[in-house]
Amino acid sequence: MTRAGRLTAGLLFAGALVTGSATDGRRSSPSLVLGGYHVLAADFHVHMFPLGWSTLSPWDTVIEARHQGLDVIAMVPHNLVWPGKVGRWFSSLISGPIVITGEEITAPDYHLLAVGVDEAISSRLPIIGAIEAVHGQGGVAIAAHPYENSWATFNTALGELDATEVVRPEAQNTPRMAAQLREFYTRARSAARPITAVGDSDYHGTGPMGYSRTYVFAREKTVKGVLDALRDGRTVVYDRDLVFGDARMIQIAAAAGGLPNQTPEWPTPGAARAFSRLATLVLLIGVLFLNRWD
Repeated sequence: MTRAGRLTAGLLFAGALVTGSATDGRRSSPSLVLGGYHVLAADFHVHMFPLGWSTLSPWDTVIEARHQGLDVIAMVPHNLVWPGKVGRWFSSLISGPIVITGEEITAPDYHLLAVGVDEAISSRLPIIGAIEAVHGQGGVAIAAHPYENSWATFNTALGELDATEVVRPEAQNTPRMAAQLREFYTRARSAARPITAVGDSDYHGTGPMGYSRTYVFAREKTVKGVLDALRDGRTVVYDRDLVFGDARMIQIAAAAGGLPNQTPEWPTPGAARAFSRLATLVLLIGVLFLNRWD
């Protein structure tokens, strides 16, 4: 890239960061401690641009998570991890939510959320091998959208999975899909190894992030604290009049009058946020495609 190109890219990057940060209208996310646990609102299935099939950059994704009152997000681009590292770095600069790096391992017969990994895991691995690779990095393996068409594969790994998505936005208005998620969760709970209930938005830059969310009961407000809670099953997930998760955590929440029902807001970017997203898009197109002509 020429010197002028590098200068332009730098200005676009700075402009995207400044305008994205300046227009951040954060929602209050009060610190909640119940039963000696930090109760954290989390979304473990969040995508970002590039290569995550999303309209938002890593930094705009972090800003949107804070705007929706989320304490934790897992940034899981398809088959790579580095965009999540960018989001983690940016969130540390603005005292944003806890960002856990990860990957959505996108294989022909399964999709698996590798939460808490720093190195990409091959989508060519069979599901058992992929889960072993996730655990080898200290991560948590979550079955992504385990609908009926993926049961044949997931059924072979019921004793290895750490968690499964039991509530998702599209299923909340589609009884058939909701029934499939619940059936898989029920079957997985009867396996030799307990499985954790997770609610995720599968956010791709449109609609509200955190529309389906997980309440994590963590001993500490850190990445380790969140991952330990997922492994131990300390979650509560609401789906209209139903609740899923650890029975003791559900009782703790009920004794406190329930957990805060913070309905996500549909994003209204405005001109400045739109500029941030456009600048990101132009910058990344330049990085990905224009360098080949140097």
